[in-house]
Amino acid sequence: MALSATLHTFAVHLADVDRGVYEEWETRVARHPSETAEFMITRLLAYCLEYREGIAFSDGGVSSTDEPAVLARDHTGRITAWIEVGAPDAERVHRGSKLAERVAVYTHRDPVKVLAQLTGKKVHRAAEIPIRALDREFVDTAAGLVQRRNTLSVSVTEDVLYVELNGTDLSSPVTDHRIE
Repeated sequence: MALSATLHTFAVHLADVDRGVYEEWETRVARHPSETAEFMITRLLAYCLEYREGIAFSDGGVSSTDEPAVLARDHTGRITAWIEVGAPDAERVHRGSKLAERVAVYTHRDPVKVLAQLTGKKVHRAAEIPIRALDREFVDTAAGLVQRRNTLSVSVTEDVLYVELNGTDLSSPVTDHRIE
């Protein structure tokens, strides 16, 4: 018998001062049985940090081989943003870069190791793709705070992420790295 995904509900308040994006919404995030809590929270934070019209979690989630964790489409259905999470392989990043105007990778893992598996590989427009790293301890702490129903406030100022998750305040720099 296959295990089913666990649904987590988030009431999100976003204040991204760096991009001038201020929004509130409620979303359900399905956590696949093979997905770690750290991956799920990184996926949700990537969604917030990339928030734009047409953004969505991919249909297949962590188990999808055809889509990234998060993507955005315009009104015609064309992919405008391809957002990977974790440590994707070069082929996925290459494919996304050919399909979308914007590609980014958000990781809670060691960015040096993520970059090592991408550097020197064939990746379309590699120099334009940010590898955005979140502090591992920050992600671990946030993952431990997730419940079935959650309140999440996300503020971004000068590439510092301030989060209030279920009454606990956390912060992390968002450091950008580039594929060489």
